[in-house]
Amino acid sequence: MNIYVHEFKTKLKSALTWSGSIALLILVFMSMFQVFAADAAMVTDLMNSFPEELLIAFGMTDMDWSTILGFFGLVFTFSQICLAIQAANYGVGLVSIEETEWTADFLLSKPVGRTQIMTSKLLAAITSLAITQAVVWASSFAFLAIFREGQDYQVKSVVLLLLSMIVFQVFFLTVGMAISLLMKRVRNVLPISMALVFGLYILNAFGGMVGEESLEILSPFKHFAPSYIIKHTTWDWPLVMISVTLIVVSMVGSYMLYARRNIPSAV
Repeated sequence: MNIYVHEFKTKLKSALTWSGSIALLILVFMSMFQVFAADAAMVTDLMNSFPEELLIAFGMTDMDWSTILGFFGLVFTFSQICLAIQAANYGVGLVSIEETEWTADFLLSKPVGRTQIMTSKLLAAITSLAITQAVVWASSFAFLAIFREGQDYQVKSVVLLLLSMIVFQVFFLTVGMAISLLMKRVRNVLPISMALVFGLYILNAFGGMVGEESLEILSPFKHFAPSYIIKHTTWDWPLVMISVTLIVVSMVGSYMLYARRNIPSAV
């Protein structure tokens, strides 16, 4: 429990910073909705002016920006990138931070097993992500109420979008963790987490542009596409199960890799 408390305290400031930043992002974008809602024809012309490949690449198909739900889907698309980077940062740095700071051997000298260490760290990271998700939930419904311009929207669609954050962030957390343990040593967390997030985002965009579904299905940005959730008011369950499977594989693999990992000593 002491490891969990320590890890959570070290991530608390980061979690609050990410929470505030994403809430601010949602506020700034949602405050622009009045302009889009005032002239639906302008919005239609704007959408038609974009190449179809571009709309597909950025997940903007089947979104009506003149409606509060469609506009929120657009905002949520950009929020997903921030949520992914946060989770990937936590995952890549979960067990590699001690190796980078040469304190791993000190931690392992304590009377706790590696499984307990990994579990405590993982729970602390998930708790930190839960704080961000709670703030995003609260800010999303608050700003929808403030800026909806009298429009009604399907609450179920918004709830499904927000619930998707759980699996979406856990995906990047566990995959980032597995990647860090496959590497001999992680010198800097940010380049690896950014490469993971934007690599999967570009993979989804490129797959959408060229119509190659075999590329898209590897990316959680496709698994939890806001446009699909808003249009069908459900998750794309076959794709969601791919994310869940990769989470389980990454988590089990991470425990196995950490149990056998040769930890460098500071001495």
